[in-house]
Amino acid sequence: MNETTAEQSEHSIRIQVREWIDTNWNPDASLLDWRNKLIDSGWGCAAWPKEWYGRGLSISLGDAVDDELRKAGAVSVAKTGVRMLAAATILEHGNAMHKRKFLRRLLTGEDTWCQLFSEPGSGSDLAGLTTRADFDGENWVLNGQKVWTTSAHHAQYGMVLTRTNWDVPKHQGMTYFLIDMNQPGVEVRPLKQMNGHASFNEIFFTDAKIAPEWMLDKEGNGWKVAMTTLAHERRLSDGLRSWGKAEKGKGRIYEELRAEIASVMEPYKWYPQRAGRVDLLIERAKATGKYDDPTVRQAIAKVLMMAKAAEWTGRRVKAAHALGRPPGPEGSLGKLAGSQVARLAAQAHTLIAGNDAMLTGDDGPLDGIISEVLVSTPAESIAGGTDEIQRNIIAERSLGLPKEPRSDVDRPFREVPRNTVTE
Repeated sequence: MNETTAEQSEHSIRIQVREWIDTNWNPDASLLDWRNKLIDSGWGCAAWPKEWYGRGLSISLGDAVDDELRKAGAVSVAKTGVRMLAAATILEHGNAMHKRKFLRRLLTGEDTWCQLFSEPGSGSDLAGLTTRADFDGENWVLNGQKVWTTSAHHAQYGMVLTRTNWDVPKHQGMTYFLIDMNQPGVEVRPLKQMNGHASFNEIFFTDAKIAPEWMLDKEGNGWKVAMTTLAHERRLSDGLRSWGKAEKGKGRIYEELRAEIASVMEPYKWYPQRAGRVDLLIERAKATGKYDDPTVRQAIAKVLMMAKAAEWTGRRVKAAHALGRPPGPEGSLGKLAGSQVARLAAQAHTLIAGNDAMLTGDDGPLDGIISEVLVSTPAESIAGGTDEIQRNIIAERSLGLPKEPRSDVDRPFREVPRNTVTE
């Protein structure tokens, strides 16, 4: 398709969407009724296949559809991060049963999901996980522990990565399952963080049974499926932040959407502090009389430059996705830039607030927001892949440097030394 034809195609699609919205959009309808109508029309996920609630459009045309929905103020399908991770993963790797059972309710927002990947002994090295699934002749039986899981305390379903074969190299012995979080053998415990929030959970599996049909893809293909989930996690993080901004429209739909956002975003309410609250720097410098301090001005300028570089890197990731290209090193570069911005912003806030920066609650600057920034920003360098991991990825995939020597890649996982005993 040449450029002129592509432009005409996008123009035609935008006209069709606007006409459909003009006919069907009703802010006084219920959120569930509207989303079901949007799903049935195919416009809710226009880049998805026609047989699964889409219109088979390209990713770029699907983005154009979403743009028209936003311009009209029309509410989209559910855009929560983990829900969309689950939907994207099931769409790519699930069978017809999985798609019929889960996709629609993911898009309507009726079901909440969680991602069960990290473990106490395998965070950055995800392939080192030891949560095991053993087949008893009828069901797969799970035993083990997961940690740092958002929304597990109220999720109906989860995506769980397990080890099913200990006699092959670690990347080959994993299998991916969908699991009912309310079944026997699943225990969820909240984790209290040092910033006062409890956004994450640890989960214990004790003889939790999963029917064979709840396996996603094939036995031993868990690593491949997990990479799909993680690829979408990076891409959808910005979408979650934008979706989390409360709509100001009037009508039943908007009221129900605001309630949904408040519930879903509860675990994420400290994330702006984790990212360093760059938006507060200039305001705070002026309010405290530090705006003309050359050291403070230099620190703020450095943060703003890094933040803009991180933004542009994020745009490269989105552009690659729009063109249908697989994730490249841009994601790692963006993650690394984001953690650098957070650290620099925390330092700048300390320069501005001085010793008061560590005061909490009513005693602290902005009712303790600045102290929360200081204790939360280290998480930015850890969550979603540590800075060290990102540097290794960049070194290997972008710079062509040799991989670090590894002794655990080509040997059976049973023989790999580890600090937990699960056999």
